[in-house]
Amino acid sequence: MMARIIKNGDIVQDEWTTLQLAEGETPEAVALPAGRVIFPLPVWQARKADILARGESVGLLLESNERVEELAADLGQFTVIAVNFPKFVHGQGFSTASLLRQRYGYQGELRAVGDVVHDTLFYMKRVGFDAFALKEDKSAEYAVDKGFSVFSEGYQASTDRPVPYFRRRSA
Repeated sequence: MMARIIKNGDIVQDEWTTLQLAEGETPEAVALPAGRVIFPLPVWQARKADILARGESVGLLLESNERVEELAADLGQFTVIAVNFPKFVHGQGFSTASLLRQRYGYQGELRAVGDVVHDTLFYMKRVGFDAFALKEDKSAEYAVDKGFSVFSEGYQASTDRPVPYFRRRSA
């Protein structure tokens, strides 16, 4: 059974698989699966030519300690970039998303993965995420119904609303 994700506010089947290195496997030697695959950054860096030669859409997985600046030149190669939130309280992924959207102009799917719960969806969307892979024990229906409407309005400028509230209100 395919996993479900929230994408652009709808619950959809996830068409992507994420490559995970088994213990002892190296980025240089791991077998590259066919289909729509989200590759960890070390695999992309070690096997970029092999991955592109497959002729498939490419996804990238960024861990919280990996820097966007290291792959800025490659951003056009990725259909989806997944940003891992290793813990609910870990906020570095918010900065990563904001950098990808605002500084580097990334237009593809930006997916939050890992410890993603409905309490953070409003904020994740504000910094540029448009797809969300919730933790397995969380309800996607509840998240869609309640997670994006925690607040009726955001006051600060953000990726999803670049004009702050006071400027929108006075217009």
